[in-house]
Amino acid sequence: MLELSNIDVYYGAIHALKNMNLKINPGEIVTLVGANGAGKSTTLKAISGIQKPKSGQINFNGKDISSMHAPDIVKLGISHIPEGRRIFSKMSVMENLEMGAYTRNDKVEIKKDYEKVFSLFPRLLERKEQMAGTLSGGEQQMLAIARGLMSRPKLLLLDEPSMGLAPIIVNEIFSIIENINKEGTTVLLVEQNAYMALNTADRAYIIRNGKIEIEGDAKEMLKDERVKTAYLEG
Repeated sequence: MLELSNIDVYYGAIHALKNMNLKINPGEIVTLVGANGAGKSTTLKAISGIQKPKSGQINFNGKDISSMHAPDIVKLGISHIPEGRRIFSKMSVMENLEMGAYTRNDKVEIKKDYEKVFSLFPRLLERKEQMAGTLSGGEQQMLAIARGLMSRPKLLLLDEPSMGLAPIIVNEIFSIIENINKEGTTVLLVEQNAYMALNTADRAYIIRNGKIEIEGDAKEMLKDERVKTAYLEG
């Protein structure tokens, strides 16, 4: 479904991604685990067209999207839920969801998707006329994911969905991610909570200093001493 081949990304003189190779198959949850500054968010930005790679190729369902603009990539079926939620705080919950569907004009299907996201996130239905900025942190994260789903993505890019949330809310968010995946959406998950990410994902990549160091079955990585020492202990 998605393949990154020899991707290099720079921020000025800083070489943020170095010869990055990554593959995602349809129906998977794949996680990208690493420390702050390792290149996790940059990987998602390269895929979604926010940060253009200097070299290499990104293919999505057989199409080279390396130089495409972000809105066109959304139309192809990739939705990016950024770190820090980035909801429209001065707009209502419903208006945020409407913005998520901005690339679509199939009104009947859009209405079905409102019902679908409200079934996934009942609290958003209760607060649909409320200003998004007045929601709790967990509710804002739910809204960010729901807004991303309104473009009806084939691939959902999730950047640090557990950041700043209480453990009970984190469990709820990860349960919802699994449900989204079971309903047919492929997921690429960036997450500092390595234990939760590896328990949720099918496969995993460990990134360090812009390079993929380890890749393989996510559950097996829970037993890998290198991963345990660097990301799971303490």
